[in-house]
Amino acid sequence: MTDIFQLSPKAADYKARVERFMDEHIYPNEAALFHTADHQPDRWEPLALLQEIKEKAKAQGLWNLFLPDSEHGAGLTNLEYAPLAEAMGRSHWGPEVFNCSAPDTGNMEVLVRYGSEAQKERWLKPLLAGEIRSGFAMTEPDAASSDATNIAISIKKDGGDYVINGRKWWTSGAGDKRCKILILMGKTDPDNPDPHKQQSMLLVPVDTPGVVKERMLPVFGYLDAPHGHGELSFTNVRVPQDSVLLGEGRGFEIAQGRLGPGRIHHCMRTIGRAERALERMCVRLQARTAFGKRIAEHSVWLERIAESRMMIDQARLLTLKAAHMMDTVGNKAARAEIAMIKVVAPNMALKVIDWAIQAHGGAGICDDFGLPYDYAWIRCLRIADGPDEVHRNQIAKLELRKYRDRGMQGHNSRRASE
Repeated sequence: MTDIFQLSPKAADYKARVERFMDEHIYPNEAALFHTADHQPDRWEPLALLQEIKEKAKAQGLWNLFLPDSEHGAGLTNLEYAPLAEAMGRSHWGPEVFNCSAPDTGNMEVLVRYGSEAQKERWLKPLLAGEIRSGFAMTEPDAASSDATNIAISIKKDGGDYVINGRKWWTSGAGDKRCKILILMGKTDPDNPDPHKQQSMLLVPVDTPGVVKERMLPVFGYLDAPHGHGELSFTNVRVPQDSVLLGEGRGFEIAQGRLGPGRIHHCMRTIGRAERALERMCVRLQARTAFGKRIAEHSVWLERIAESRMMIDQARLLTLKAAHMMDTVGNKAARAEIAMIKVVAPNMALKVIDWAIQAHGGAGICDDFGLPYDYAWIRCLRIADGPDEVHRNQIAKLELRKYRDRGMQGHNSRRASE
């Protein structure tokens, strides 16, 4: 199986170019980007420095690398894209620089797969060009949105329009002034006996009358500006009926298609963040002395370093396996592996980052080394795109299904058969 993880010459070239770009343009500018984001007069104004770096990446052809469709992206498979996403994920700013950040990646994939030609012309083209950004409005404050059938925002036909009423929250990207379009999921047919055909997805321009940004939601105190996560209200919001994606009642289907790649991309980036936390831990432990020797020489830290190395590599291998399956047998056949990495990668990264914080002592709990921000960001992923509990349930059910018709014949213990 070793050959399946061998990068093609094309993918290896992209990986080297991404890593070189990170070294030359992103790491040296991280502190300046965070400082500007925190202190500019308008927190939601796009960062001029980040835009300059993005233009450089675009000019070098390091753009839309996540799309396997070579017409719009780099034409890389999920397996080939994995090490690139990991490299980008080492920095908070990395994915956006290459136009490979959520929720735009998922929204662009939706438009590529399910959008009409008119929808692609109006929204996909400027997203691919990085001229605008987008939001994904799925989660609701009054519903347990981990079960997507609970989503209840009202979408009703009126003449040639749909009329939307309700609230959404945790709409990622809603704070950004470049956010021009939302993909919104709601109920067009609440009485359909099939709960998975009650929902539809609509394209809703942010400037549509009746769309109101009620507030931006902090994550462990971080506003994540200028991106942000918003609570939005929709009051008699009218959009034309050609705003529907794929067709009425297809929203759940689109959500499943969107979330598979989105989940694995999060995991790829998370591994990069964990790898960098381990690097910071090792550097810090070798630079500090306590009780007569370097902290790195104390046995407890040797244990934690070894455990971190093993956990990261295990998560990476599972992610690569899932990516390979998505490429070869499809997302549906890989759903157990996708669910597994969605649980494994964030929990692994949180443990490694926690140890890195501990290794830095007092410095680890302020933002000098970026570790609290990383912890907060990764902690969200245990909820975003489906909480751990939902994925664990799916993994267990798929495992049990293997034995549903087999029974225990031939599997009883030797003693029981005597």
